Amino acid sequence: VRDIRSGAASLGKNTEIAIRKRLGISIGQGYGLTESSALLAPPRVNCFPRKSGSCGILVPDTECKVVDPETKQVLGANQDGELWFRGPQVMKGYFNLPQATAECIDKDEWFHTGDVGNYDEEGYFYVVDRLKELIKYKGFQVAPAELEHLIHTHPAVADVAVIGVPDEIAGELPKAYVILKHDVTATVQDISDFVAKHLAPHKRLRGGVEFVTEIPKSPSGKILRRELRKRAAKQSKAKL
Repeated sequence: VRDIRSGAASLGKNTEIAIRKRLGISIGQGYGLTESSALLAPPRVNCFPRKSGSCGILVPDTECKVVDPETKQVLGANQDGELWFRGPQVMKGYFNLPQATAECIDKDEWFHTGDVGNYDEEGYFYVVDRLKELIKYKGFQVAPAELEHLIHTHPAVADVAVIGVPDEIAGELPKAYVILKHDVTATVQDISDFVAKHLAPHKRLRGGVEFVTEIPKSPSGKILRRELRKRAAKQSKAKL
């Protein structure tokens, strides 16, 4: 194996660096969707300097803008917003589904991906999370993927998934489902304190930490958060 290409879901910067150090080979992640005929930003494995955590730069003849999902204002470098793309590889629409097409492709042919991301001053793109996956806590938007990437770096954690659980006052609270490594122990407080130490107060795990033996995922490795939301809803009803 000479290099690794990652896709399907965002690969955390720390995970990417750890793989590169352990295996001593190149690793890069790309970004694309079915609606974009695969890649919009390919992994530039041989590009120097490498940008850990980035999915690369745009392919030729492709435009992108980062848009505030609420105000629709176009944002600048290093600001998170919804990724909109336009180019010859973007689909014309969904077959026989004009309403679904109109919801994601506007009159100027910009495709609204539903993904949150940003770009830096050199044009490298970074995907943060799905727009619909963002946790709304007291007006703040919290990306589950950011919490997951951090918790993955805890020495006792083998895998993790984060969702928002409903709260009457705050709206939603971040909750982590954690799989511990074999023969390693950690407490709920250990994980909570770890997050609180590294991230802003509104990103703390106020929804709790639950240790599990399995995290539901699709065949491509994407976390099935809807299954975790169902689990959380059942637990909430059981407490009533």
